[in-house]
Amino acid sequence: MIRRVLIPLVFLGFCLLARSVASADGASELRVEPVIVETERGRTAFQAEIADTAGARSVGLMFRDTMAADHGMLFDFGTPRPVAMWMKDTKLSLDMIFADQTGRVVGIAENTVPFSVETISVNEPVKAVLEVNAGTARRIGLKPGARLIHRIFEKGGDGG
Repeated sequence: MIRRVLIPLVFLGFCLLARSVASADGASELRVEPVIVETERGRTAFQAEIADTAGARSVGLMFRDTMAADHGMLFDFGTPRPVAMWMKDTKLSLDMIFADQTGRVVGIAENTVPFSVETISVNEPVKAVLEVNAGTARRIGLKPGARLIHRIFEKGGDGG
């Protein structure tokens, strides 16, 4: 019985290790799409990996050593729901941008702590979370009420 359980666990561990090695150089198998962040200062474009499956969301940006300043990851949860994120196995400090079904920013967690297992959430259901490099929110003047523009949001998030 132990052998039957141990072999799949070893295989799973190997798969996770392979995934972490593949991700260390920033490479990903996820599709990349543009996401626009619209603030009072204007629009900033990011090339975001789309994490729209449970597997992709569970790995997120774990194990990455670097990420380009104009890149990020958009976690699409499908329907709005309470969401709790964490930084376990994530080397990079990030800004997490929580958005509702219209793309309106409802919360921002700036300068998250790498490797922390503390949960990060907001007090309302969200459709998506955009993760970008720490300091980005401040640099672009991001505040709650700003808007994410991408096809997953109602009317593309452009409010029109």
